[in-house]
Amino acid sequence: MDYKSSLIQDGNPMENLEKQLICPICLEMFTKPVVILPCQHNLCRKCANDIFQAANPYWTGRVGSAAMSGGRFRCPSCRHEVIMDRHGVYGLQRNLLVENIIDIYKQECSSRPLQKGSHPMCKEHEDEKINIYCLTCEVPTCSMCKVFGAHKACEVAPLQSVFQGQKTELSNCISMLVAGNDRVQTIITQLEDSCRVTKENSHQVKEELSQKFDVLYAILDEKKSELLQRITREQEEKLGFLEALIQQYREQLDKSTKLVETAIQSLDEPGGISLYPSPLFSLPHSIVEASKGCQLGKIEQGFENMDYFTLDLEHVADTLRTIDFGTDEEEEEFIEEEEDHDEEESTEGKEEGEIPIYLHFFIHSVTT
Repeated sequence: MDYKSSLIQDGNPMENLEKQLICPICLEMFTKPVVILPCQHNLCRKCANDIFQAANPYWTGRVGSAAMSGGRFRCPSCRHEVIMDRHGVYGLQRNLLVENIIDIYKQECSSRPLQKGSHPMCKEHEDEKINIYCLTCEVPTCSMCKVFGAHKACEVAPLQSVFQGQKTELSNCISMLVAGNDRVQTIITQLEDSCRVTKENSHQVKEELSQKFDVLYAILDEKKSELLQRITREQEEKLGFLEALIQQYREQLDKSTKLVETAIQSLDEPGGISLYPSPLFSLPHSIVEASKGCQLGKIEQGFENMDYFTLDLEHVADTLRTIDFGTDEEEEEFIEEEEDHDEEESTEGKEEGEIPIYLHFFIHSVTT
């Protein structure tokens, strides 16, 4: 606090000094002991303690040795927050410089005579000082006005006591307002913490939800690959059987074609019985045997059909549409239903896998 510069700027240094020695809480000159905050602002220790007690109602006080740490204190001048130790306000450092200045100021004021015009005078009685307060009219006045003047029938009180009462009431209001501000600031801090925790919790549940859906995607992709492989295996088996059957028929066709050519050549050969043994005697039997090629393996109608691989996923889709946030019991019931459904599908798959499906759609003929 730069007292020297303040005194130089004002023509009346004593009045300016008094302004510098006013407590921002009680609005009176500092009452010793004066404490100094870390922000370098000064307060009467009593005023500081009143604010501290109002903002920290559960603090045990100086006597309560069980208090390991103090509460929070917010400077009424700059709103700087201070964390008190277990001594509370009594742990703050005293400002001995300000206390000495107060003593010097009071000594100086007591030694100086009262200047004329320094005390307000009554307008009706110019020689009378205003020293009482009319409670009825709520205006300051003098003793003559009470005895002989307009306030004769009014209720009055000493001006100094009324002034002191007003200052005390204002000081209490300031303390209450400061304490209320501290409570509001505490609520704001709590709400800000709630916002931060809400964001963290939301991020966490979003991550967990994404992970669960990623697991579902992985299961669906795995199941899709498995079913596609089954279809591919069935396709390869059927195509292999058909290609082998085609090859048998082609070999039979080539054999029959060559036999026909040989028979035609035999018909064109001249001669008679002298050519015996002639192919004409063996060809009919060979042709009869070749005509049995139609007894090779055949396939039934619909052999190429793959409709038995059709899936009915409507109930699965309905189940997926019902996914929602619920209780743990609902999730456990859903998991049990899915496990039962998976066991049924696995059992059906094993039963179908015992005999290849495509064998039901073709007939093998035994050839000799």
